Amino acid sequence: MPSAPRPTLVIGNKNYSSWSLRPWLLLRHHGVDFEEVRLPLDTPEFYAAIGTYSPTGRVPVLRVDDLVVWDSLAILEYSNERWLDGAGWPRDMAARARARAVSAEMHSGFANLRTQCPMDCVKRSTAPVSVDVLRDIERIGALWRDCRARHGANGPFLFGEFSIADAMYAPVALRIVSYAIPVGPVERDYIDALLALPALREWLSDADAEQRARRESR
Repeated sequence: MPSAPRPTLVIGNKNYSSWSLRPWLLLRHHGVDFEEVRLPLDTPEFYAAIGTYSPTGRVPVLRVDDLVVWDSLAILEYSNERWLDGAGWPRDMAARARARAVSAEMHSGFANLRTQCPMDCVKRSTAPVSVDVLRDIERIGALWRDCRARHGANGPFLFGEFSIADAMYAPVALRIVSYAIPVGPVERDYIDALLALPALREWLSDADAEQRARRESR
């Protein structure tokens, strides 16, 4: 019997590409074997190679044989069905519905946080953020607290065990750290739980090495 095809996940810079982090984190956390192709964003290398992988010219994109999946949330959903036996979402139906809702809100919302505080894993800034960003953070904090209160009894993540919802919000946690955005104790404990994940520590280590290499090449 032929072996199952090894998926390829094409991502951008680990320091900057928040959408790349989401599927990468889920796959790595669950031990899925995949080939990582990293293309530095906004470079001639990126523009020369991305058309080989992605029909949209963007990352991330997942390729499995002739299947191409080019949206982060779609990659997460496919990965959950293909390799995780449903473990990417909570098993309880109500919790699963809520997890999908908060993930979809992240997928389409919080434009002020995204544009004004782009993900930069090694950045440390204490400059005040805008009122619009704080409004986004207020909504995110309310979501996190509600998920933890309703569904967090069996672990430190939004729905107890690590899920797609946590993969979706991991870049937000990194932004809160990078820009020193004030949050409450529930949110801080949740961020600490994410930062303790071996997979996220690996990503951050790679991001740091990436930035050091970039500085040395100048």
